[in-house]
Amino acid sequence: MTAPLDAEDTLAPLLFGRVLDGAGGARPIGWEEAQGWVPQVPGQILWLHLDRARPGLEDWLREQPGMTEPTAELLVSDMSRPRAFREGDALVATLRDLNFNPGATPEDMIAMQLWSDGSRVLTLRRAPQQSPNELRDLLDRGAGPRDAGAMITLIAELMIDHLSGAVIDINATIDRLEDNAEDLALAVRAREIAEIRRECLALQRHISPQHEALQQISREAPEWFEPHDRREIAESIARLRRHVDDINISKESAVVLQDELRARAQAVGQNATYKLGVMAGVFLPLTFFTGLLGSNVSGIPWHDEPWAFWGVIGACLAITLAILAIFRSQRWL
Repeated sequence: MTAPLDAEDTLAPLLFGRVLDGAGGARPIGWEEAQGWVPQVPGQILWLHLDRARPGLEDWLREQPGMTEPTAELLVSDMSRPRAFREGDALVATLRDLNFNPGATPEDMIAMQLWSDGSRVLTLRRAPQQSPNELRDLLDRGAGPRDAGAMITLIAELMIDHLSGAVIDINATIDRLEDNAEDLALAVRAREIAEIRRECLALQRHISPQHEALQQISREAPEWFEPHDRREIAESIARLRRHVDDINISKESAVVLQDELRARAQAVGQNATYKLGVMAGVFLPLTFFTGLLGSNVSGIPWHDEPWAFWGVIGACLAITLAILAIFRSQRWL
């Protein structure tokens, strides 16, 4: 049997732990105390937030009551696609949260594994996340969840709140691009529209399976998942569905903006080509005429006359006016 990891060991997987008192508050708990924890009074819940990259964690998980070996492997694996399922009296889930770490983009969502049997809640992550920290702060202020089901629904709500901010930012960018279409350079608009489409696709790739995972929690949650928890998770599912729809609309709006941008760029190119064609139509006869008169061969008339230069200038001007008149009559100008 594997010995418990030492609480003072820097490799211990515990990031922080709390014992919920059933009234919205909690007290901190260390790794050593958590090893043999049992509820002292009814309603107490143990929550351990763990770093799944730490060595020895999988062995520790396998020793926990109600934990199967495949589930222990899943909780420490890098399989990050959102999913949820019931295993006996335990609920197992993988959810994804926005990435707010320095140097990362929010749409590069971070996976969090979750396991709960109603009296214990384990959350595991590899990179720092905001949702567990926000939940910890709520508990420390006495305004947190009262049971394991409420804790799971609150984690889902916090993740959706973060997503709401990202969707609002995308919509604000689209509105700005639509309102300032004439003031922004084509290159700037193209870059921002491409970024919007990339963000929408990245969020959609993670949010759709997250929506399915929450639905699975709602359908298959164990008996300790109380009716009010099911109502809360149903509301979270509806909110997430609205965000999926908003992202789809934003993606379509970006496509419309991109089509408009492409049409503007094409019109600019066509206008430039048209102007070059007009200039070529004007100067081609002049080039031919002046080239003919400038040929160094015998027979060029009036080359010794003093008025020859101004005569050529006048002829070129007359040809130019004639060509412009023809262009205008054909409505090319």
